[in-house]
Amino acid sequence: MKYKIAVSGAAEIGHCAKNVKEASKEIGREIIKHGCVLVTGATTGCPYFAAEGAKQEGGISIGFSPAASEAAHKKTYKLPNDQFDVMVYTGFDYSGRNLLMTRAADGVIIVCGRMGTLNEFTIAYEDRKPVGVLLGSGGTADLIQGLTRRPHKRRGVIIYDTEPKNLVKKLVEEIKKTKRS
Repeated sequence: MKYKIAVSGAAEIGHCAKNVKEASKEIGREIIKHGCVLVTGATTGCPYFAAEGAKQEGGISIGFSPAASEAAHKKTYKLPNDQFDVMVYTGFDYSGRNLLMTRAADGVIIVCGRMGTLNEFTIAYEDRKPVGVLLGSGGTADLIQGLTRRPHKRRGVIIYDTEPKNLVKKLVEEIKKTKRS
């Protein structure tokens, strides 16, 4: 059975680090190189670039759409579907899609991001799923360390790295540990 790794991140990348497009693609490629399947929210920006990277490596990419149909995915939400091998049309808008997508994954990687990314992070963290955070990518990813230093219940493992290749490797190792316990 292949592990499923979700990439959560900014759909619009104007506030992200300059290298976020290539970093996201590298994450997608590395997920596939580790024998895993990519899962995303079937959106633009960082998740889309990760799907491009997964495709470049010949891997499988699963998109979880907020829409109830392919037509709504394209027309109402104006989201792409060209990089995804499997599309799950949730019909639950963004918050419902976030929950289903995150729960379907064995681990989550955070790249840049805004509020939706924060929502996906908190779901994964509360569910005690391993989370990898690409430091230096901007947005939500660069806020998580500070947020989790504050008093709170410790939940899942959070891995931080500035290099996509190292981050994926560490996350896969943590997923394997989690699955064995």
